[in-house]
Amino acid sequence: MSAYKTYVTDVLIVGAGLAGERTAVEAAENGLDSIILSLVPPRRSHSTAAQGGMQASLGNCAMGEGDNPDIHFQDTVKGSDWGCEQDVARLFTETVPIAVRQMSHWGVPWNRVVAGKKTLPDGRELEEKKEKEGLITARDFGGTAFWRTCYTSDGTGHTLQYAMDSLVLKHGCTVHDRIEAISLIHDGEKCIGVVARSLRNGELIVYVAKSTVIATGGYGRLYGASTNAVINEGSGMFIAQDTGIVPLGNMEAVQFHPTGIVPVWILVTEGARGDGGYLLDKNHHRFMPDYEPKKKELASRDVVSRRMTQHIRAGYGVESEHGPHLWLDIRHLGKEHIYTNLREIANICKNFAGIDPANELIPVRPTQHYSMGGVRTNADGHAYGLKGLFAVGESACWDLHGFNRLGGNSLAETIVSGMVVGKKVSEYTLGASLEYSEQTIKDEVTKQENRIKDLISGKNGNENVYKIRGEMEQTLMNYVGIFRKGEDLQTAVDKLQELHQRAQKVGLQSSGEGANPELASALRIRGMVRLALCISYGALQRTESRGSHAREDYPKRDDENWLKRTLAYWPEGAELPQLDYEPVTITELPPGDRGYGEHAG
Repeated sequence: MSAYKTYVTDVLIVGAGLAGERTAVEAAENGLDSIILSLVPPRRSHSTAAQGGMQASLGNCAMGEGDNPDIHFQDTVKGSDWGCEQDVARLFTETVPIAVRQMSHWGVPWNRVVAGKKTLPDGRELEEKKEKEGLITARDFGGTAFWRTCYTSDGTGHTLQYAMDSLVLKHGCTVHDRIEAISLIHDGEKCIGVVARSLRNGELIVYVAKSTVIATGGYGRLYGASTNAVINEGSGMFIAQDTGIVPLGNMEAVQFHPTGIVPVWILVTEGARGDGGYLLDKNHHRFMPDYEPKKKELASRDVVSRRMTQHIRAGYGVESEHGPHLWLDIRHLGKEHIYTNLREIANICKNFAGIDPANELIPVRPTQHYSMGGVRTNADGHAYGLKGLFAVGESACWDLHGFNRLGGNSLAETIVSGMVVGKKVSEYTLGASLEYSEQTIKDEVTKQENRIKDLISGKNGNENVYKIRGEMEQTLMNYVGIFRKGEDLQTAVDKLQELHQRAQKVGLQSSGEGANPELASALRIRGMVRLALCISYGALQRTESRGSHAREDYPKRDDENWLKRTLAYWPEGAELPQLDYEPVTITELPPGDRGYGEHAG
């Protein structure tokens, strides 16, 4: 075994997006040292791409008047289709107004209330009060009773991430970028840290810590068409599951965002519809009021995505070489509004689609966007199964979102979970000792070195990692999409099991030496196919429709049998995930009608 570098710290955070950095700041404020590992420089994290905003019931703007955490809680639970943990939703909605104001204090330039009268695109008139002028304002988002999505034009993730990263620098937190965690080190009871690989030179590095926090974001790139950045491959989830001890929660809950630009799949923020944009079909007919007369374009994301898909299926899609799509129309909002409040969208449309949305329609289609599932944790963010292992943000199933996340609740979750879980991580770490067996670390490093040697030598076979990946992406796209049915899901499971077998036999076409991207992909592929199997197999077993999980052969929500969360384990040598279930905690709001999305199938 070759020598390897070892770093020792109090708190190790894998992922430098908003959730990871907010956790590091909380640890620093409790006097703890931390090291943050990141695939990319922190300001290139996927959090930076978030556009629309962050939900918080401040009630400052005219259309937010009367809002409070109770109503935000109700919206979140209804949005989740009663799949979330209500104690977590309550904690979240009570904390998020504090978090938004704190981010303002730390330098986020939130859009503010401007006093005076204005006319909305739908003709409604409103008047912002003089006494509220200068307070943090909000825009309309789907599935909410009031306007509560705080924003900085349509670059909210960007401003939050830059402010947070400045704070990380101020607190002296250590960041190691272009480093990828490839396995967790544990003794069966406690997490000790990670074995990581340098993306600069291929070296293996050991990080040892009293507590380890997974903050690696979502798994969007398992799907062929996703709004996610190329780094979102679910790595934190599968290295946790690879322990055989830590389960993933609700992996079948996959969110499709209604408005991905065809064919580049970059997101158009929900803020475009919140600000008054319309969805049009091939006849330029605004069809959403036909399906959802009350919420129109601003029903929850799962509902709007299904309505759009239904409408395309009914023959109203615009035919194109990339398949049928619909139109998003924001022209009536006017150039000034678009180039100010939706300027990122204007730039994206110009740069990636060659259109000016102030004058032209935007081609859109529902696109994979968000993972409600992730590393299952308790309300403190502690992962099931291993002491000293935590998860935050999109990589975690905390479980705030249940089976459908409301727009604006994910940016809010990154900051709030970083605050709340960061505090619990700090408490745990301050009471923990750094005891571990050197042999446990050596064994894990040897295991990873052998994996790499076997890939380079072709010992296990010569399967091409990119072919396997392409087939996995297409399988999920074809069979595990917005609408699902048993036979399709079974097809997906069968195909993915075959790919899982092939993933054990990958060999490299290249040398595998140094900063080799093929080797990096080969190290990930087995874990990625396992995540795809957790999604597909969990969806096959869940014989109901709930939130984003829409079974055409089981179109109704079944609270009697399915008011429970899926837990997916992967025991050593298994060919399928082992599924277990736990009840959903109902503390305040019993299951009822969501108030939108009836018969959306």
